[in-house]
Amino acid sequence: MSTLFDVPGPVARRRMVWVNIAATIVVAGIAVWVLLRLQEKGQLDPALWKPFLTASPWVNYLIPGLIDTLTAAGISIVTSAVFGFVFGLGRLSGSRAVRAASGAIVEFFRAVPVLLMMIFFYLGLGQLRILDPSDVPLVAVVLGLTFYNGSVFAELVRSGVHGLPRGQREAALAVGLRDGQSLRLVEVPQALIAMLPAITSQLVVILKDTALGVIITYPDLLDAARRFGSGNGNILQSLVVAALIFIVINYAITKFADRLAGRVGRRTAGKPRAEPPSLVVATGND
Repeated sequence: MSTLFDVPGPVARRRMVWVNIAATIVVAGIAVWVLLRLQEKGQLDPALWKPFLTASPWVNYLIPGLIDTLTAAGISIVTSAVFGFVFGLGRLSGSRAVRAASGAIVEFFRAVPVLLMMIFFYLGLGQLRILDPSDVPLVAVVLGLTFYNGSVFAELVRSGVHGLPRGQREAALAVGLRDGQSLRLVEVPQALIAMLPAITSQLVVILKDTALGVIITYPDLLDAARRFGSGNGNILQSLVVAALIFIVINYAITKFADRLAGRVGRRTAGKPRAEPPSLVVATGND
């Protein structure tokens, strides 16, 4: 028995096996039906897929679109992390006013849809005319992703710190650290390690949500695939290729995070301990 559910018995396990078999058959049947329909419509014709074996679509469309996607995602990841760290600490502050203000900001941006924020910044920046018009879509995408995902990161920091044993803070205070130092040097680093799976999932969300930028004319990978497909009569095939690229990148992010978590876990478990430690302090020299 675990803290979340009872371990299934023999009957329940057999039932789960049959349910999985039935679900697999249903999914396989749907996949076959879809493939047959695509074959009937001529969408599996090799001529529609052959252009992707040449350099032209990659050099002129997909690779530039991928670079734009990774640019928006990379900037957004950095700015979201900064936003989340600052307001996560704000939600853990000893000042009631700082906690209230940080909580209001985080909850507001978590509640507003990402696409709505992108459109708002796109129209607002366009009216203000403070940026080059060609830069407005990228800035609008980054701001929308930053405020939403940064708020999620802030909540991850807060919940991760609250999930730590109280002994960590007490030990930090006992050796002379102040509340703020305890948060920055002891609690937040440990919380981030514990929340690494959730952080990884949010990184994948950021990468995928860059595709929303196509609504505000940002020339990302999805837009590049759409433009190439529209001009060559193979829009479905172009979108499938773009989807495969997203899948490969997201898989790489997930595997990297898994390896990082494994290395951190091995380093933590491999340290010899004469007695249980009372305090773990993360420094910039690690």
